[in-house]
Amino acid sequence: MPRIAGINIPKEKQIETALTYIYGIGLSLSKKILKEAGVDFKRQASELTTEEINKLKDVIENKYKIEGELRREKMMNIKRLKDIGSWRGLRHIRNLPVRGQRTQSNSRTVRGNVRKTVSSGKKVAPAPK
Repeated sequence: MPRIAGINIPKEKQIETALTYIYGIGLSLSKKILKEAGVDFKRQASELTTEEINKLKDVIENKYKIEGELRREKMMNIKRLKDIGSWRGLRHIRNLPVRGQRTQSNSRTVRGNVRKTVSSGKKVAPAPK
């Protein structure tokens, strides 16, 4: 299993798809990275040579924020919104939808208002003694 950026990428998948297992790399960024490193998109991850893996590591680590660094930046952005008391920050604090979604009929589970399915309403007759 090739290891890139501290993540074991699956060897049975094409390298184009396998790179998306790294947090912060999607399909389009994966194609861009492979083009920069000069690696064929359709090759299996297990077929890569150590040279090609090292090229990929260099491109990814030097040019892009991934994994822990990206998560940390994301958390700091949300913390900043909370600290300045913006609308989005308050929505994050209250665990409500942040981007303008409806809350009257949707987002029940986020709000903690989970309604259980109710039976038909008929009460079961008590058993005779």
